[in-house]
Amino acid sequence: MSTAEEIAALDKEVKKLKRIASEWASQLHDLVEDRLPAGYHEIPGISQSTYDACQAWAEANARLSAAQKG
Repeated sequence: MSTAEEIAALDKEVKKLKRIASEWASQLHDLVEDRLPAGYHEIPGISQSTYDACQAWAEANARLSAAQKG
């Protein structure tokens, strides 16, 4: 069983990770809108960072969902 404090901490973590993922997505959007094709060399790094941030959010969100059900 998860305590209310644990769930609140997970919720806070999910919100933080979602904000980080959104910031990376914004950078990816800016790259596409403003710097391509000349900035093509930035694609791998920004794409990987965006993917990693979204994956971290998804994993934390799954933990939160499980804790809320549990």
